[in-house]
Amino acid sequence: MNTLVDSSDASEPKIWVVAACLNEEAVIVQFIQRVLAIQAISQLILVDDGSTDTTVKKIRNFQQGSIHQNPSSRVTLIELTRNFGKESAMLAGLDYVKNKCDAVVLIDSDLQHPPELIFKMIDEWNNGAEIVTAVRDDKDEESRLKVTTASWFYKIFNKIVDSIQLREGAGDYRLLSMPVVNALTEMREFSRFSKGLVPWTGYRSFELSYKRVARLGGKSSWSPFKLFKYALDGIFSFSVLPLRIWGVLGLSVSIISLFYALLIIFRTLLYGIDVPGYASLIVAILFLGGIQLIGIGVLGDYLGRIYVDTKARPHYFVRRIYSSS
Repeated sequence: MNTLVDSSDASEPKIWVVAACLNEEAVIVQFIQRVLAIQAISQLILVDDGSTDTTVKKIRNFQQGSIHQNPSSRVTLIELTRNFGKESAMLAGLDYVKNKCDAVVLIDSDLQHPPELIFKMIDEWNNGAEIVTAVRDDKDEESRLKVTTASWFYKIFNKIVDSIQLREGAGDYRLLSMPVVNALTEMREFSRFSKGLVPWTGYRSFELSYKRVARLGGKSSWSPFKLFKYALDGIFSFSVLPLRIWGVLGLSVSIISLFYALLIIFRTLLYGIDVPGYASLIVAILFLGGIQLIGIGVLGDYLGRIYVDTKARPHYFVRRIYSSS
């Protein structure tokens, strides 16, 4: 395994780490220390995604302390102007490191991703892997509900998406070679789903198993609603099957209605005029109205994503970049 003792040595590969931060004051210093303990890491890029606690202050204090102890400190802070979301924060980090190093490690800053796994990632990268993905094992310490719903999502996604297959347990903890970084930064859609974009690039990938532990401090910014929205982003970004489903459902309802109409005609011819029931009529109207509204909602979601992308607004704005080197 390559280790980087002197980052100025051009013969050694440059491995940079990118981590998004949002209100991680309880663990951010410990996270920085554990990452910097890996001598193969040339730079740690922290992207603050609009933290409202002392995360930025603690990072700056660490940088200033490192400058006095070590003039060649390896920590850079990119402070965004507000909370743009994790996907935008990761994109900001990738934009910053593009063509500046040989490979990039994406990692969460809450220490649920063990930084020590980076050693094995670099080994596999040296052996020819262009993407090294960390995959959670079955002993995940997350809640049973979260694990179960995540498993359902992967099964549904892989059933309806033909272009790629997601590995259950694979998250954002990955090592990416520079060609992969270049490919990801070229894709500027607003509703980004990196879990799908990375395998979609088609580069050679290797998987490493790891155990994700419980958070050491703070609380997750991912509410059930945000997780549900992110799941929809993934499905709508890679499949038009939801639109086709409602087309098939509409056709099916129309065929059933046609047969029911024929049944009424034949019954009227045989038994005379029948007075329809009020209850059945209301049920039919409400059922068809509900189907139409759901179909319009799905169509509207796709149109909304097109509308947002056509405006081509930037994914993020940077307030300032603090470098301690």
